Order: sequence, then structure tokens, then C-alpha cells
Amino acid sequence: MSTPLILTFDMGTQSARAMLVDSTGCIVAKEQKRYEKPYYSKEPGWAEQDPEFYWDSLCEVSLRLKEKSGALWNDILAVTVTAIRDTCVLVDREGKPLRDAILWVDGREATGLPPLTPMQKLAFSAVGMYESVKLQRKSSTCNWLRVNEPENWKNAYKFLLLPNFLTHHLTGSFVGSCADLIGHIPFDSKARRWMKVRNLKRCIFDIEPEKLYSVVEPGELLGYITAKAAAKTGIPEGMEVIATGSDKGCETLGLSCSTPNKAALSFGTTCTVEFTTGRYMEPLPFIPAYPAVMRGHYNPEVQIYRGYWLVSWFKREFAAKEMEEAKVLGISAEELLNKRLQEVPPGCQGLVFQPYFTPGIVMPKARGAVIGFSDVHTRIHIYRAIIEGINFALMDGLKTMEKRGGYKVEELYVAGGGAQSDEICQITANMFGLPVHRIQTHEASGLGSSIVAFAAKGVFPSVQAAVDAMVHVKDVFSPNPEEHKIYEKLFDEVFTKIFPKLLPLYKKSAEL
Repeated sequence: MSTPLILTFDMGTQSARAMLVDSTGCIVAKEQKRYEKPYYSKEPGWAEQDPEFYWDSLCEVSLRLKEKSGALWNDILAVTVTAIRDTCVLVDREGKPLRDAILWVDGREATGLPPLTPMQKLAFSAVGMYESVKLQRKSSTCNWLRVNEPENWKNAYKFLLLPNFLTHHLTGSFVGSCADLIGHIPFDSKARRWMKVRNLKRCIFDIEPEKLYSVVEPGELLGYITAKAAAKTGIPEGMEVIATGSDKGCETLGLSCSTPNKAALSFGTTCTVEFTTGRYMEPLPFIPAYPAVMRGHYNPEVQIYRGYWLVSWFKREFAAKEMEEAKVLGISAEELLNKRLQEVPPGCQGLVFQPYFTPGIVMPKARGAVIGFSDVHTRIHIYRAIIEGINFALMDGLKTMEKRGGYKVEELYVAGGGAQSDEICQITANMFGLPVHRIQTHEASGLGSSIVAFAAKGVFPSVQAAVDAMVHVKDVFSPNPEEHKIYEKLFDEVFTKIFPKLLPLYKKSAEL
């Protein structure tokens, strides 16, 4: 073997990617399949997909990568899979799906659930989480399936998340990494194991213990490529499959955010801010930190559920002119819109955007809002207000996590579609008042997954040593102190005041 490589699959919401990563952090070969139809909806707000669609996509990009990479294929040391979170699959004893997968973006709600006991209501009310618990119960896929498809639930041998479904295809085993177990499931993130049967929180999304699967730590062996999987993927039979973690967790590690003084910002469909800590801390009261892909570590995280989805929404609803102009110029609409961000001053001349289009766990009554309109405002003001609003919400989350954990973040690292824009990166640096870093690749999730495998195979003595050798900063955006002062005032005196002021109206609107 000349240069050891890790074969990593990154299975996203919009595409499947296979890549060969070397020990310097270079992606030496890559194949991608963009999904023509990421999911379908039987009802408004639903999102489903045939689970075999993901497996077929993985096989397709694997075979294409094998053909493209030639002799490099012989240098593969191990295989890893990282995938989207909270995407659920019911399977029988053979691992065959009983129904289509329900994706993380699905918005259906379970009704007709057994009521909580008086003791449970009292316990959750005492800590101010009763409304959030009700929202979580309604939005849990397992609860919806139990009520609406009792026959499928009865016949289900295992309740899997997408990476575990793919792992079963590859190895024949029902096993998963604890850093994959992120979703509406009865998992004890602090203990890094399934909740005990008598755990108070288990009533929120209860799944029978026998329907759950084995859990291992990141870096441990999930199994070996079977003869059947080898024929489908071109991966040598017997190759080791190493446990890593979810796409967001691997992305955080791939950005080198392995200590709490570095925070990872993910500018994707869902926007997140998270860092890595060696001790367990809840990012928000009663919200778990997720097991990190670094063993013994955790990722406190705050999510903005409709993050850069809002850019797609803005393009669709307001930017027809810019979309046509971009076609003529031969560039993407996002690129044109991002260049025009410079036309609008910091703070958008008083226009402030609250990006809570989808209610969150701790803000179940939240809605989106824009305040401060005047006759000077244009579509581009709205666009910049969206970018600033997402950042304000992420700032709010980061400040809360810093306070709760006693940490001070000194550097930001960015990934996701929005991170490819110089303008957005500079605005982010100015708003947070911190340097913003971009690394050598946009494939931060695949890089992070590969880092774990290289350490597991002994190429590096530790995950941290692998991070140090494989992650390289390409761009740094330094904050403008004067603009940061403007944003600090807007954050403290306007943005943080919007939600509490509007909450009574949100509640009344929901009632009406």
C-alpha cells in the first residue's frame, strides 16, 4: 500500500457523495450524485423516501468512484459512512424496509397519543418543559407510526436511523455509532447509551428495547463488507467499516473544532452552531448535548431549523429578477445576490429579521418576523436581513452556550453552502466580532469521518493528532471593529427583545 486512503460516504438530504481521503486531508477522488427528487410528500409538510434509494445511490457513487480512481482503489484502508440525522426506517428481521423512510424535514404530527400521567405532567411542568414535551411527542416519528400504522409497528424488528440502515446493507449487522443517534429517539446522550426503561423522558418517544440496536463508540468496528455488499459497491469483501458519526458531528471535527475555544457554524438547510467539550453540558436547559465523534466528548448545539432554506424561499418568492439576470451572466442566483449584499449597510437601515419559521424545542410557539420596514428598503435589504437574522440567532445560541459552559469561543469555522460566499463570511466575522476560518475543502463532514478512521487504524496516535495533520485553514476573514459595534447594539437592544415582545401575539395567533 503506497498511500493509505479512507473511503467515506456522505449521505445528505440533497445528494450522495463518495470520496477517497488521504492522511494529509486531501480528497484525492470524489463522486457525487445529486438527487433529482430528494423526497416526496403524500400530504403537505410530509417528507418520505424509499430507503433503498439511499443504498442504490451509495452503490452508484461507489462504483463510479472505483472506476474513476483506478489503482488508488487498492489503497483503501477502511470505510466510513456519515449521514443526515433523524431520518427513520422500520425494518424486518432481514433488514428490509416495511415502509418508506421518514426524513428529518418531515413536519407531520402525531395525534391520539396516550395522555401523560399526572406525575409526568407535574414533573415536566416543574422544570418549565411541559409545552416542549408536548411538541416533541407530537413531532416524534415513532409516535406517529405507532398510532397511524400499528401493523407496521408491530411487525418491525428494528427501528433504524439512516446510517444504521446503510451499515446493515454493508455489514449485515444491526449496529450503530453513539454519535449517529441524534433524533426523536430514547437515547441517553450523557451516558452514550439507550435510556433505561424507567427514565422519565422515555415517555416522550418510547420505543420498545427489542426494536433498538447495538451501539458502539466512534472509532470502533461496525463490521466487515459482506460478499453481497462487495458485489454491489465494488468495495473489497472483508474491508472494515469504522463507526464515526452524524454529518453535523463529523463536520464539526472536520473543521478542526475539537476544543471549546473553536465553534463550528454550519450554513446549510438547517443552520447550527456547536463546539466540542470534554464534559457534558446542556446547550439549553433540558436539551441534550450530542455525543461527539471524539470519544468521551460532546457537541453542545443550537439549531436554526430553517437556516439557509430561507435563501431558497427568498429566491422563489422575491428574486425572479435576479434569477433571470444570473442566467444571462452565467452565474448562480446566490452568487449574484451575495455580491449585492455589499449594496446594503450593516443593520439593513433598521430592518431586522427573526428566522424562526419552524418552531424549536425551547420556542414551540415561535414564528418568523421582520420589523423596521420603511420606504428605503428593497428586496436586497430583505435578503441581507435574512443573512443577518440567521447570524443573530446563531450568536444568541453561542452566547447562551458560552455562559452555560463557562467557555469563551475565540475562533469560528464555517461550512455549508453559505460558507462558500466571501461576503457572507465577512458579514459573519463582523457580526460575531471573531475571525472566521474556511478550511481546504467544502467536504468537512467527509473529512471529519475520515479523521476518525485514520486514528482508529493507527495511522495517527489520536483523533487530535489526525485533526492537526489533516485540517488546513485556507481563508481567514477578520472582523471589522466598527461594524461589530453596530451589530452588538442591534443584537443587545433590538434582536434579543423581539421574541419576548412578540410571544404573546404568537400564542394568540395560534389560538385563533
